[in-house]
Amino acid sequence: MIERPTASDPSEKAAGPQRLLALLLAMAMFVLVVDTSLMNVSISSVVRDLGTTVSGVQAAIALEALVSAAFILIGGKVGDLIGRKRAYVLGLLGYAVGASAMAFAQSLTVIVVFWAVLGGIGASLLLPAMQSLIHGNFEGEAQKKVYALVGAAAAIAAAVGPLLGGFITTYLSWRVGFVLEVVVIGVVLSGIRLVHDVPYTGPRGVDLIGAVLSVLGMGGIVLGILVWQEGGEAVGALLVVGAIALAVLAYWLVRRKRRGEPALLDPDLFRSKIFKLGISGQMLQQIALGGTMIALPIYLQMVLEYNALQAGLSLAPLSLSMFAVALLAGKKASDRRPSGIIRWGFVLLTIGIVALIPIVPRAEFGWGLVIPLVIAGSGLGLLVSQLNNYTLAPIEEERISEAAGVNSAAGSFGLSFGLAFAGAIMLATLSLTFTAMAESSTVLPQAEQQQVAQVLEDDAEVMSNTQLEQLLAGEPPEFQDEIIRINTDARPLALQVALLIPLLAGLIGVFNSFRMMRIPEPTPKSPGEGPDGAEYAP
Repeated sequence: MIERPTASDPSEKAAGPQRLLALLLAMAMFVLVVDTSLMNVSISSVVRDLGTTVSGVQAAIALEALVSAAFILIGGKVGDLIGRKRAYVLGLLGYAVGASAMAFAQSLTVIVVFWAVLGGIGASLLLPAMQSLIHGNFEGEAQKKVYALVGAAAAIAAAVGPLLGGFITTYLSWRVGFVLEVVVIGVVLSGIRLVHDVPYTGPRGVDLIGAVLSVLGMGGIVLGILVWQEGGEAVGALLVVGAIALAVLAYWLVRRKRRGEPALLDPDLFRSKIFKLGISGQMLQQIALGGTMIALPIYLQMVLEYNALQAGLSLAPLSLSMFAVALLAGKKASDRRPSGIIRWGFVLLTIGIVALIPIVPRAEFGWGLVIPLVIAGSGLGLLVSQLNNYTLAPIEEERISEAAGVNSAAGSFGLSFGLAFAGAIMLATLSLTFTAMAESSTVLPQAEQQQVAQVLEDDAEVMSNTQLEQLLAGEPPEFQDEIIRINTDARPLALQVALLIPLLAGLIGVFNSFRMMRIPEPTPKSPGEGPDGAEYAP
């Protein structure tokens, strides 16, 4: 006779706290994802309140993603050494400090130091620790459900983030949004006693040189782009340092592996063609997303002069279609090849961006972008539903955490690169176009043309016509009208060129997906089996 569990049954007692812990982990992920959405739709408000520039805020957004990417591999190792629970708490506290600073910031410097840098480091500690804690605090079906819940929280945050951020910014303040983030983090930390630490049993050696090379590699490339965008010097040197550091990192990891010494990550992971194609697909998807999500909010807020809520509503077709398609594909695509779905994802993403480019100079309202955004969002949804599973499927269980860290780093680096490069290209195009139009003007005198060129060389900036009219107050009416006309014509072209970055990422992704189709589908590996089926010692 099978006894039913009584009220004192330990398994039943544990179910309640475990459900609460799963909910708190999902809340932490929600805050992590919604944070950047809030910044994207609040750009114009942040610029106005802090008296800063669009390019400065855009650079801070890209820097936050870059810091997260550059330190995420190190963050995983720190969690191994100090304890995953402690790393989880430190990550949440880093995010809370960054959000608190945003609530009271009076300058862009505060945003860069506390939100972008400290918050990015917090994310690099939080993400790997969260995965390990889910793995160690839940078993069997419960573990799968928690992974699904946390993934759903991320997807929901991506879908509603622009709307939520737009509503809060328009009717309250963008600062209130960050105060609410701190409140949610406080709630999550209040349940920290429910988290059982997960001990690390692997090697405790630290690859300091590998860690430094990874930061220099990813950091040098994206910082080089940001410095170029701001008109700084030594751009070439930063890019060269980044490229060389990445090349040396690859050599260094192989060398450490051959000597049996602890390495930042196992280079044998890259023996799998599936893993290499998967992380490159992840990076390309995030480049496309980052480029789109910096160009469109700027277009909506600076060209159409939308407030944050209007911008959020205009972006909703992209985020909501991405969420809906990801959910549908996750449930219905079990009998289809993941590589085929990934190919269609990149195809739809590319078609959506191609359709957006000619619409930008002609659309007089945000809803004119609906159809291209739905197509692009559907493509992103297909990618979100398949890329992680495709990439990690050939990796054996004991290396899944490390492989997931590499996958997350590739995605974060792609996001920061897309944000930085699309923004830099947009401002460079704006500067060149505005200067060329000013120099060819028959209305502006020579001295005025030179002044416009000098101002743009010092600080190229996307400005609304209303802002420009205020700046030109006191100038002769014919000069005002001519500069407004030039601004009206130059901005759409700059935004169109910026959209070429996600378009190029989508095209490369399509090419990449055909290579995926030529490889047999990935199958989960057992312990001791290498990424491509080769046996090696764990």
